[in-house]
Amino acid sequence: MIEGLIGRKIGMTELFLDDGTVVVATVIKAGPCFVVQKRNMERDGYEAVQLGFEEIKSQRLTKPFLGHLKKAGIRPLRFLREFRVGKGNIDDYKTGDLVKADIFKDGDIVDVSGTSKGKGFAGVMKRHGFAGQPDSHGGMSHRKPGSIGQHSYPARVWKGIRMPGHMGAERVTMQGVRVVKVDNEKDLVMVKGSVPGPDGGMVIIKHTTKGRLESAV
Repeated sequence: MIEGLIGRKIGMTELFLDDGTVVVATVIKAGPCFVVQKRNMERDGYEAVQLGFEEIKSQRLTKPFLGHLKKAGIRPLRFLREFRVGKGNIDDYKTGDLVKADIFKDGDIVDVSGTSKGKGFAGVMKRHGFAGQPDSHGGMSHRKPGSIGQHSYPARVWKGIRMPGHMGAERVTMQGVRVVKVDNEKDLVMVKGSVPGPDGGMVIIKHTTKGRLESAV
């Protein structure tokens, strides 16, 4: 079976389980996705399926992108992503097939990847959680990071030092997230808790092997 789908984050809601427990969940419009291309072991060295998601006007795509979709006989699509398939299952899919949310079921454990919200330029206290420097006894640098290097050796700032800079707008993956409910008619997948990105943002939802059901968040 194919391991995941492309989707969009719709928003958050509350679900009531059979025992009356309230679960805060994120609603994801997962698919439907079109099979655009297949990767095989003989030609590419691995087996995978390239999926396309969300129809778009052809004027908004480049000619190479349009040519790639036209070769597959598929309408213009906004996103293309590759997903692995189970060993020996590549023949279960052919170009033009529709892959829907029914590849997931209630109780599945998935990974959800998205682009986090951009927060612009931020200092070290907001960006990295620094405590800051003293506000009393003559302190003059309240929200500054303090020393970032050494003296005569090595006389430079090491790579990776946590400093002010652009915050957010980076790829984030939530691992081991539990699927609470799947609506196959509307291609909606509801997962427990929050996922990265704003409402309407593109996300990738994939099956995972990390963690067990009882340890999922």
